[in-house]
Amino acid sequence: MRTPFLAPLALTLAAQTPQEVPTTLKDQQALAVTIYNDNLALVKDQREVRLPKGMAALAFQEVSAQIRPETALLRNLTSPKDFWVAEQNFDFDLLTPAKLLEKYVGEQVTVVRTVPNADGAGAKEVRETATVLATNSGTVLQFADRIETSVPGRLIFPKVPDNLRARPTLVVSLHSPVEKPQKLELSYLTGGLSWRADYVINLAPDEKAMDLNGWVTLTNQSGTAYPNATLQLVAGDVNRAREAAMPEMAMMSRAKAMPAAPRMQEESLFEYHLYTLDRPTTLKESQTKQVALLSASSIPTRKEYLLQGQSHYYSDAYGDLGQRLKVGVFVEFDNRTEANLGLPMPKGIVRVYKRDSEGRPQFVGEDRIDHTPKNETLRLKLGEAFDITANRKQTDFKKLGGTGRYNYTFESAFEVELRNAKKEAITVSVLEPMPGDWELLQQSHPSTKETSGTARFKVTVPAEGKATLTYRVRIRQ
Repeated sequence: MRTPFLAPLALTLAAQTPQEVPTTLKDQQALAVTIYNDNLALVKDQREVRLPKGMAALAFQEVSAQIRPETALLRNLTSPKDFWVAEQNFDFDLLTPAKLLEKYVGEQVTVVRTVPNADGAGAKEVRETATVLATNSGTVLQFADRIETSVPGRLIFPKVPDNLRARPTLVVSLHSPVEKPQKLELSYLTGGLSWRADYVINLAPDEKAMDLNGWVTLTNQSGTAYPNATLQLVAGDVNRAREAAMPEMAMMSRAKAMPAAPRMQEESLFEYHLYTLDRPTTLKESQTKQVALLSASSIPTRKEYLLQGQSHYYSDAYGDLGQRLKVGVFVEFDNRTEANLGLPMPKGIVRVYKRDSEGRPQFVGEDRIDHTPKNETLRLKLGEAFDITANRKQTDFKKLGGTGRYNYTFESAFEVELRNAKKEAITVSVLEPMPGDWELLQQSHPSTKETSGTARFKVTVPAEGKATLTYRVRIRQ
């Protein structure tokens, strides 16, 4: 009873199979790419496609290989009324010789061999039909009279399977209200596109000012190209739902300073900052490129030598706390308009250069900064001073009282000897983190209470000389 019913139904379904309409980059009218910091990008791809009236399968070719299909949205900008999407499929099984052979497991192929003629003059082609039995760690073919475990010639396939694509393709089953060329926009989120900021600082000879150039390093490993795209960058920490980790993208670093270039246009966007390139650019597949972000000159700069202490010095007897201790070198500047800057600065690496006596720029250190709004202070650690060292020791320690775990009282004294091999005097900041309730009883140099648990001493050390800081402190814990 069912057979007469099923046959007409199958014919009806076959008749309703949507016609596939391909679209490639040749149809592209406009392209915009917005890239976020965390290996995420929003792509808006506009193409003009002639659609038939009724149901059709639009094969949107050359999309990102790392597209997140669940985020894809197709809009009809020409005839939106009665235009709707029924289904979409992302075909990422790409056409390769191995994949093609794999898809023909259980199917017949033609094997072509070249054999010499019987008379030894020349050669001829011999064709046989074989069934592909398996492709696991090698090919297994079944001929009419034998089975062979290697391909004895070249293979001819009757066609390419429908689920194999030359490029990543999003297939959208849709309904078009009219038959005519229509402008369509496909927007989607994708991985494989990333950016970061790289900054280059050139210090003035007196190290009291600097020039700054900011660059955006773009990396495209998404599996497709983005020609003549409007490029925008979002700086900020955008929250994303947890998902499987994506592979880290390789990055290139700049090795030298570049000349100043126009800034990218910047504006606020929600709680982030949006940067827009003033011209279209092409992001080629598997490419890293850089574009200018910002530039500024004659920014006032402060240099600091810093010796950092440890809080555990004050709760026990130690004696010698170190010889020839390293003194850190820091550069600090204000991100303010009056300091010739005053711009939101995306997180990235800042590389600092200074010219030698012959005028050649030399690399003197680098540090990483977080997203920094205007009117904030940036502080970069560039390394450790070669000509400045410190010797630190505890000269006295007493336990004055206390029986419980948290009510001890200690008194200790320290000596910090600073040595300067430079030909000019310098000032070293000695930053001492002190736990609990503390009180300085004696000090050879003035101090400031930096925070509730930190004292800062500033010690001037003469050229090719030394200076000694001493102090006594009482700690209650």
